[in-house]
Amino acid sequence: MGEDLFGRCPYFTAQKVLQGKWCILIMHYLSDGPVRFNQLLRRMPEMTHATLSKQLKQMEQNGLVIRKEYLQVPPKVEYSLSEIGLQFMPVLGSLQQWGEKYIAYLQTKQTDQEGQL
Repeated sequence: MGEDLFGRCPYFTAQKVLQGKWCILIMHYLSDGPVRFNQLLRRMPEMTHATLSKQLKQMEQNGLVIRKEYLQVPPKVEYSLSEIGLQFMPVLGSLQQWGEKYIAYLQTKQTDQEGQL
């Protein structure tokens, strides 16, 4: 059922393209410009090499990321956001604002619970 919504329903399509535990965070790290694979990996210490590789390949297939390989020794590969990936930046900004508000909500909730003890 869901596959017939891809490319027709904007919510389903966005959810499908942005799937993966790390997709949005990777887009955040790429928002300032090209980043090398190992730089990304260092920024996300909880992620394995294989997981990052798989996520970047998926994002490249979905058109969000551009992989640029330099023919040199040692090999150099950079990742950057594609044109459609860059168009996600206002959404990323909104997610950041909402995330900050939600963190404040959680802190208020925790303070309230501690005050009830």
